[in-house]
Amino acid sequence: MRKAEQKPQIDASERSAKTRWILLGAFGGMLLMMILAGVDSLRSLQKLNQVSNEVTQQFATRSHALVAVVVSFHTYTDQMEQYLLSDEIVSNAPALAEVTTRGAAVHLAVGNYPNDCAPEERSLLGKIDEQVSSQESRFSGVLANSTTERKRRGRTFVFEELMPRRVQVLQLASALSVLNDKRFGEQNTALVLQFQGLQARLARMVFLTLVAGLLLSLVAGYYILRLEKRGRERYLALSRSRQELESLSRRLVDAQEAERRSISRELHDEVGQTLGALLMDIGRLSSLLSPGDKLNEEIARIKAAAETAVKSIRDMALLLRPPMLDDLGLVPALEWQARETSRQSDLEVDIHAEEFANDPPDEVRVCIYRVVQEALRNAATHAHAKNANVMLKRKEHSIVVEISDDGEGFQPERMRGMGILGMEERVRQLQGTFLIRSEPGKGATVHAELPIGRVP
Repeated sequence: MRKAEQKPQIDASERSAKTRWILLGAFGGMLLMMILAGVDSLRSLQKLNQVSNEVTQQFATRSHALVAVVVSFHTYTDQMEQYLLSDEIVSNAPALAEVTTRGAAVHLAVGNYPNDCAPEERSLLGKIDEQVSSQESRFSGVLANSTTERKRRGRTFVFEELMPRRVQVLQLASALSVLNDKRFGEQNTALVLQFQGLQARLARMVFLTLVAGLLLSLVAGYYILRLEKRGRERYLALSRSRQELESLSRRLVDAQEAERRSISRELHDEVGQTLGALLMDIGRLSSLLSPGDKLNEEIARIKAAAETAVKSIRDMALLLRPPMLDDLGLVPALEWQARETSRQSDLEVDIHAEEFANDPPDEVRVCIYRVVQEALRNAATHAHAKNANVMLKRKEHSIVVEISDDGEGFQPERMRGMGILGMEERVRQLQGTFLIRSEPGKGATVHAELPIGRVP
């Protein structure tokens, strides 16, 4: 039967342990998932930030290069226009050198444009470079004429070729800027799409985490409710068992007292009266014999043995249940117990008790008597005490009994024998308080307070 009872308990413990491990694993998995999601999000954000910086840097580089091309071309055409419209077109060599330098600067600006540009951008850059080369060639043709013809054709070149070509180059630069802006916009759109994808992934991860957390919370709540229900059932079972044990202990104590009372009465009434009758018969038999008869010695030995048996039975009956506890009351019974203890051991017992107009209830009298009896027995037998004091006093709604001795003492929190447990159980059954104060070498004091209502 015990093995059959233990097997469900082991199975329940295994299930509880498995459930706990499952919950811990689930919570750990959810935490790991959140950590991985956070790390992945940080890495994705760092990558997006890096790509965004690269796109912005590329756009700025292309914009600056395009501005350099436009500015250098404008400077070049302005210098050429000033030279061709100047009156000193022939003798102004420094101006001519400046025009040549500005033309070279335009080609250099075109060549410095970033190489990662699209084919359309490279085509537009090629057309700008061709326009500059064509303009240089036409400018050289103008310079190859005579002085008078150079001035006339120079003005014609400015108004018919230089200005229209300037407009064409500006249109090409504008188209290049549009392509650059379009590319920048496409790259930004791609970044936005990537960011939106990251947001969607984070939203899914948060949603899954919330769902998992909700499910885990529900499972954990259900598990906690089960544990609480199981704990409540165990508590109720333990409470019922404790009540049953207390009831059983109370019935055992009552049965013990009733049995002691019955045995004491039987010893006193039946065995004592039988031995008394035996002593009377021995006395009559002795009177029938002559003084010199040898049977007188045998009869005397029988009479002495019978008297010893009568005394032992009387002592046993008194120890089991002194009749004076019922007949005379609590204080006389305690005084008799003190005398008997002093007579049977080296322990001197003093009783300090208040007289009560009415004796306490029977269960209180019996409890106090048994507590004093056990405390004096422990003091004489185990503590080897020489002196003991029993104090009994009344309060408004309780009776206090205190037994102190000068014995060897002990440690109550570590040494609690059956006698002490029996005293504590008796007091606790009557809703009283029980306390032992003792230290090794400093004696012991047993204190008990029993509620009885108003004591007269």
